[in-house]
Amino acid sequence: MDDCVVVGAGPAGLTAAIYLGRFRRKLRVVESGASRAARIPLSRNHPGFPDGVGGEELLARMRQQAEKYGAEIETGRVDDLQVVEGGFRLMTSGGELAARTVLLATGVVDIEPDIPGAAEAVAKGLIRICPICDGYETIGTRVGVVGRDEHAAYEAIFLRTYSDEVALIHGGKPSELSAACRAELAAAGVEVIEAPIDSVVLDQERIAAICFGSDRARRFDSLYAGLGVRPRTELAVRAGVKLDDSGRLVVGEHQETSVPGLYAGGDVVRGLNQISTAEAEGAIAATDIHNRLRAAGL
Repeated sequence: MDDCVVVGAGPAGLTAAIYLGRFRRKLRVVESGASRAARIPLSRNHPGFPDGVGGEELLARMRQQAEKYGAEIETGRVDDLQVVEGGFRLMTSGGELAARTVLLATGVVDIEPDIPGAAEAVAKGLIRICPICDGYETIGTRVGVVGRDEHAAYEAIFLRTYSDEVALIHGGKPSELSAACRAELAAAGVEVIEAPIDSVVLDQERIAAICFGSDRARRFDSLYAGLGVRPRTELAVRAGVKLDDSGRLVVGEHQETSVPGLYAGGDVVRGLNQISTAEAEGAIAATDIHNRLRAAGL
């Protein structure tokens, strides 16, 4: 039986693995290879990297560090999680695992706009998914925010911190933007374009053109997808974990969920979606797991 199985090898999961390894705990990390952080072309707000660091490079460094301290990291899929006497049973694509504790660092999936070549554009930084992460890089540029509701509207308002030319490309029903929200958009100087996107032409340097019909096109330097995310909570739900109103996992101050011994950290927990906060939550969870097991004489 492992002391802990960590599900997910993003910033939260790998930080927890580093800490648990240094606590001399027997741990295993199961990852699908689909960490959201791996999609980041260059993160410029992560402490310690003044020139920025790519998501894949950061994860590779963290993985190497975790393995140095004894973490076993395997690629696979966890299909089921059950609470059993003395801990948990996990059914994975590679077989069955038993653990005294489990840390869920399963993250979220971005809801991307239905645009041909969207994945490639995200990799190039032409379509962005996190205004907190890289809004600074839009200073003095033309920015479009694609969305269907007030979540996208408030992202557009936030981006006025950096750009004087921000437009909300609203593809939802007019009623999905309240009168109060529209007033805030107007006060912030955000243009509202209410039209479906017919096509997007991408080039190497910018979103070349967004077409709203045969005779309407607008040019932007970058485009934000303000469509929200889908938390990966399926395993937690099977184990009976309580969710909040946004569909994320409810945790206490030490990252423990409503199921004793089952912890969670990173984007699946709260909505800030930042590498630094995910790492902090992984460290908090790992420390509490170690103290919990030590108090039980394990």
